[in-house]
Amino acid sequence: MLQTLKNAWNTKEIRSKILFTLLILLLYRVGTVIPVPFVEANDFAQSLGGTILEYMNILSGGSLGALTLFALGVQPYINASIIIQLLAVVFPKLGELAKTDKKKMNFITRIVTVILAVVTAVGYYFLLKNGGYLTNAALESNMAWLYAIVIIVCYVAGASVIMWLAERINEKGIGNGISLILFANIVAEVPSVAYTLGAFVVDTYGYTDSAWLYAGVSTLFAVLLIAVLLALVAVVIWFTGSERRIPVQYAKKVVGRKMYGGQNSSLPIKLNMTGVMPIIFASSIVTFLPTVFQILESAGAFKNNPDSGWLVFADIIGQNGVVFPIMMFILVIAFAYFYAQITFDPIEVANNLKKQGGAIPGIRQGRPTSDYIRKILNKITLAGALFLALIAVLPNILGPHVLQYFFEWIYKGAYPGMSADSYIFAGGGIMTVGQYASQMASGLVSKFSFGGTTLLIVVGVAIETYRELEAQLTMRNYKGFLN
Repeated sequence: MLQTLKNAWNTKEIRSKILFTLLILLLYRVGTVIPVPFVEANDFAQSLGGTILEYMNILSGGSLGALTLFALGVQPYINASIIIQLLAVVFPKLGELAKTDKKKMNFITRIVTVILAVVTAVGYYFLLKNGGYLTNAALESNMAWLYAIVIIVCYVAGASVIMWLAERINEKGIGNGISLILFANIVAEVPSVAYTLGAFVVDTYGYTDSAWLYAGVSTLFAVLLIAVLLALVAVVIWFTGSERRIPVQYAKKVVGRKMYGGQNSSLPIKLNMTGVMPIIFASSIVTFLPTVFQILESAGAFKNNPDSGWLVFADIIGQNGVVFPIMMFILVIAFAYFYAQITFDPIEVANNLKKQGGAIPGIRQGRPTSDYIRKILNKITLAGALFLALIAVLPNILGPHVLQYFFEWIYKGAYPGMSADSYIFAGGGIMTVGQYASQMASGLVSKFSFGGTTLLIVVGVAIETYRELEAQLTMRNYKGFLN
């Protein structure tokens, strides 16, 4: 791997692409700290704890919590891309346009991105207005509408610049622009999460009468969390490199005095050929409605009717609700199949094999070959999609329950004879060991938003970018990691 990176750096063209990509990411990070006029962030980031906006804050690299120029992040661009690609499947004319005129499709995607950015920016403005995060001039002036326009335009401009930066990476850099920006955002939040983890271990005063026990459990949790993350990274890397190889036999043919063909080869089908795009797109779709309801609730839309059925619905589809992991699971599988069909055409592969004199042993050329490849593709895609979906949702589903059992086991081990129904003094009051363990588990889950989804994005983007680098080196006859 190090030799591959060294060869890439020594190649002028690839080095230029790497430096260009790093420059774009640097410009993006600069935009994440540019303040928006008439907005005062104050403790806005702390108010996001335990809500869907905390997850959105991670995907925006902390820009949403700081209310800076790039607060909208890449979500408008991702949602616009999803809408256009789905419409291209539903409407044949738009699908033909996508194949014949990509420039026009990109233009349509940009227009939809701006429209979604305007809608989202308006929602954020009212959230900030009702939350008291605007300056007094923007709240009390007779020209408050003008201040509102300036704030909304700034956020829309930020989303448009992000879209432009992502497209520049696609054209002149290395890797996928959207994926790399998300990667940079998540990695930029790692120090903050590490600080939160350290503060969680250190801050024990006043929580329970057994502060020493709490500190010990917190330290053990931190160690186990790091170990689990490293294990998941190893599993994801192994999974991403797995493939199903279909044997291919090439017929012998004589050209002049030379004989060609007669060789055995294989057609590799990756277990995860779609990369992280199903995860990125599924997370964007599944967080859309919860974000809308969170903005409406924060903006005071339901304050006159606290028992509204809409609030109940918002809780159900929220990050801690029942529907959220189910929808995430289903959408990851759906997008995995969707992208597998787009990126891999069994009919085209079968035709290419036939032209080159290749055949799968025991399978006739032509349509039987394409049907056979499609059958294997569907099985491989299902296995890969199930793996991605499980990694994405299991931490959110099992995390609180496993932690609660873990805390009960630790507490009962420290105080023999106690059960889950035994009463203790904790949190300034009397509660059972089971209630205390549940409170501890809920607090931990709300403090750490780094779940399976963000881990898959980080590892997947790193592997995909390295593979693209490897492919460009292979084209230039360099000895790389795969050779």
